[in-house]
Amino acid sequence: MRTLQRVGYREATALLNPTSTHPISTKARRTTTPCILSAHPRTINQPTKMLNAPNIPALHDHATAYWHNPTSPIEATTPLDKLILDHHRANFDLWHTEDQARAPHVTGEAMIAIKHNIDRLNQQRNDLVERIDIALLEAVPNQPLTAPLHSETPGLMIDRLSILALKIFHTEEETRRPDAAPEHHQRNRDRLELLTAQRNDLAAALTALWAEVLAGTRRFKLYRQLKMYNDPTLNPVLYAQPTKTS
Repeated sequence: MRTLQRVGYREATALLNPTSTHPISTKARRTTTPCILSAHPRTINQPTKMLNAPNIPALHDHATAYWHNPTSPIEATTPLDKLILDHHRANFDLWHTEDQARAPHVTGEAMIAIKHNIDRLNQQRNDLVERIDIALLEAVPNQPLTAPLHSETPGLMIDRLSILALKIFHTEEETRRPDAAPEHHQRNRDRLELLTAQRNDLAAALTALWAEVLAGTRRFKLYRQLKMYNDPTLNPVLYAQPTKTS
């Protein structure tokens, strides 16, 4: 099999997203009990040098299933996997905290507390994206400045993979929701197939990008998020003096 150094985007897509009958679609039609989705892009022989991009969807799905229903331990085997799991946990908690804010009965102090949690988790999520990129940059310290710059970093692509993992998990749940109509199940099977194809494409793109970075034919750099909403020196709502009443 080709090594990753020789795999371009089109080839990586073909390897990670085969054109045969879509396994997720088939599985979704016969699933009757909660499960972790198993149709991940196939791992290909590659000099990973820290980033094993095709394994990230499996890592995300294992963690998502475990955090919803802890039945088997989930452990990171590398420092980078630990960062990826910490980041995915921030997205996991953010997803469910935002759901709390959408509940029709939530008002007043409860909504304020939820909003503060959302801001905190968003900051944590963004900080961890940067930490992932820093770790990867440390693995390739001598990127040639003549290589084309990729505007989206691996950390941001991993963030998108994390969100897709959460969408896939909850969409799969809807394919077998007992109080829903068959039309609802079918609509979500269709959505599930589309989401899985999108994730396979993104995982292939990340695999190809990292191959090019290792080969020195493409580079990336750290893009700081520079969020302002949690900074009491930058957000006028936080640093403004309260209005005095006479």
